[in-house]
Amino acid sequence: MPSQTAKSEATRELLVSTALRLFREHGYEKTTMRAIAAAADVSTGSAYYYFASKDDLVHELYRSLQEEHRALTLPRLHEGQNLGELLRIVLNTGVGVMGPYHDFGSNFISIAITPSTTTSPFGSESAVARARAISLFRQAVAMSRPQPPLAIRDDLPELLWYAYMGITLFWVYDSSPDQIRTRRLIDQAAPLISKLVILSRLPVVRKIVEEIVQLIQGTRQ
Repeated sequence: MPSQTAKSEATRELLVSTALRLFREHGYEKTTMRAIAAAADVSTGSAYYYFASKDDLVHELYRSLQEEHRALTLPRLHEGQNLGELLRIVLNTGVGVMGPYHDFGSNFISIAITPSTTTSPFGSESAVARARAISLFRQAVAMSRPQPPLAIRDDLPELLWYAYMGITLFWVYDSSPDQIRTRRLIDQAAPLISKLVILSRLPVVRKIVEEIVQLIQGTRQ
């Protein structure tokens, strides 16, 4: 039933927003599922019905941010733009979507890098969300003109996603107003990356890019 579905989604969103607030106020480790349920005025059983653990709550936030990023970015990508322009759109929209959660950024990073966590963007539990994020860069690569060299075209979207992860880390620790330093980094890095991609047609540069691709491929094994 539509009303029941809407109520269910509202409860999920309430639990996520409440958890985020408590994580900021008390820290991730000290915040329990029981406390999240109480603060959201939801029974503990209901909270566990929607989310099996705190990690699942963080994972839901990561997933929803990825979906919002795609929804806002895709209409702004147009075939024929150069890769630098398209990359600037993808990256700036990404940090814009994350903007309201900047205060939680360092907490999220500390959670994500824990080896046993299920919230890491590099982990198997995040495979679907990660693939969706990489596909956004794949779309940008496919629309760009001139096209990147064929030798790196298939692997380039994943390389760009890794660059995005690096920018995200920079954004987390960027204390400038509205994270303006991150915006400047994107505006400077995007055209530079585009130039390096085009230069990869040259034998010397292509060799370096191929080694980077092989390195990334080795991490999948």
